[in-house]
Amino acid sequence: MLKKLFTFILIIIISGLLLWEYKVNLIVWGLPKIINIINPVQDNIPTDWSEGPSERLDQSDTRPNIILILADDLGYNDISLHNGGAADGSLKTPNIDLLAKNGVWFEKGYAANATCAPSRASILTGRYATRFGFEFTPIPDSRNLVIRWLIEEDDSSLRARIDNEIAMNLPPFMDQGMPSDQITIAETLKTAGYYTAHIGKWHLGHSSGMSPIDQGFDDSLTLAGTSYLPEDHPNVVNAKLNRRIDKMVWSGSQYAARFNGGDLFAPEKYVTDYYTDEAIKVIEKNKNRPFFLYLSHWAIHNPLQALRSDVEQMNHMSGHNLQVYSGMINALDRSVEQIVKKLKELNIYGRTLIFFTSDNGGANYVELDDINKPFRGWKISFFEGGIRVPFILSWPDQIDAGLKFEKPIHHFDIFSTIASAANASIPMDREIDGVDLLPFIKRKKSSNPHETLYWRSGNHQAVLHKNWKYLISKKENMRWLFNTDQDPLEKNNLIDSNPEERVLLENLLAKFNSEQKVPLFPSSTELPVLIDKYEGQTIEEQDEYIYWSN
Repeated sequence: MLKKLFTFILIIIISGLLLWEYKVNLIVWGLPKIINIINPVQDNIPTDWSEGPSERLDQSDTRPNIILILADDLGYNDISLHNGGAADGSLKTPNIDLLAKNGVWFEKGYAANATCAPSRASILTGRYATRFGFEFTPIPDSRNLVIRWLIEEDDSSLRARIDNEIAMNLPPFMDQGMPSDQITIAETLKTAGYYTAHIGKWHLGHSSGMSPIDQGFDDSLTLAGTSYLPEDHPNVVNAKLNRRIDKMVWSGSQYAARFNGGDLFAPEKYVTDYYTDEAIKVIEKNKNRPFFLYLSHWAIHNPLQALRSDVEQMNHMSGHNLQVYSGMINALDRSVEQIVKKLKELNIYGRTLIFFTSDNGGANYVELDDINKPFRGWKISFFEGGIRVPFILSWPDQIDAGLKFEKPIHHFDIFSTIASAANASIPMDREIDGVDLLPFIKRKKSSNPHETLYWRSGNHQAVLHKNWKYLISKKENMRWLFNTDQDPLEKNNLIDSNPEERVLLENLLAKFNSEQKVPLFPSSTELPVLIDKYEGQTIEEQDEYIYWSN
């Protein structure tokens, strides 16, 4: 607590000394230096992953190894399986595509939320995160300060709204997380005899029993900084954007990791490749016992930083941002390639269940047009572009290759599907929203795993019921109703012409809201998000938008 207080006081003192009219630019420049002084990062410390037996002790144990690969902010069209990829079809993701071609491609795979932390909570618990009050995404204290200043300086026609009193009295960042009484898939599998390992982003709290180790993981290599490499590293190419969220992320940048709650240290290489190498170590050391590996990549979240060698492969593309962004996706695709290659080398590929998905859709602040193509909307909106994500399941021993599943499925189905595959018991007193997808896949059942799905983030909410989807930005009373069978791209708003469907979905959403828990920490900010343009483009009178709460 004293350290946090000292950090806050030091930030305020130094900030006060800066020239006020340049406060944002200077704080973005100075904060990483302050953070590195207060939280020094050591040279690389080798990890010490737990190691299983030298040979498989129980040959009759046919339970699968399980790998969950979660990308960050990967848009629907960022993989070439979907519409040819974001760079006019010239960005290829052959290894992610091959994972789908050798397994199941969920064409209507939905994220649990349009931002990262609530989605991750839902994935790990199999529940709507709003059931236990984890509705909003935690933001570090220093970045909260930066975003408040940026909002104050904003003179655009669509301004973010902030409640400074709430913002200043939010719980400390480390305490904003998923309650420790929630049972994760890691805890469920560990109880069933699995070895469990976490690599990468967590974003679900780090105190009061909320850390990965406290939530069921035997070992955890945790993202502790937002940089993929130091900004001045000779092998990195950076793309900085003049956007609120990009400035906020750069302001807290640090090149750091932490193993099992120990000291901060610098990764060995570009973070995506570093996590991949560490994942391979986990697989090698535990090949003779059932393991669960949660590989939670930071890629492709901003700051946009790619290896020079990857960017050089994108020289045919127009635009620096796109080249760097595509280089980051190339590294993510390489990760999938190397993990599958290692599984095959160890002769355990067939009995390994792999889920691959993204926490939400692509972000508007990277200033790229087609990352969620053909869908409208971005990360932090519940239009399809914000929540329709790449979603793949591979399990060669059990699932036929090349199945395209066209019914809506949801992040929380991952929990139930993994638990079923592992023959792991789910506590009877726990209300699970997800379903086991395996019967639908194996029997090729045409029925819906879900008749109705919901999304909620304060002011912005949505419900999908059968073929109807209803969205609302509540305070502004902006509402949309779409027939998703006839209009999957959400272009024709039927809110005025179909009152019966509108009332039905409004009532469903009201009932859902009545069953959810009060948020664990309140919303302090409401951000405007254009539906059809990225941040920074000229706003015209006819442009549609939502206000998203956090």
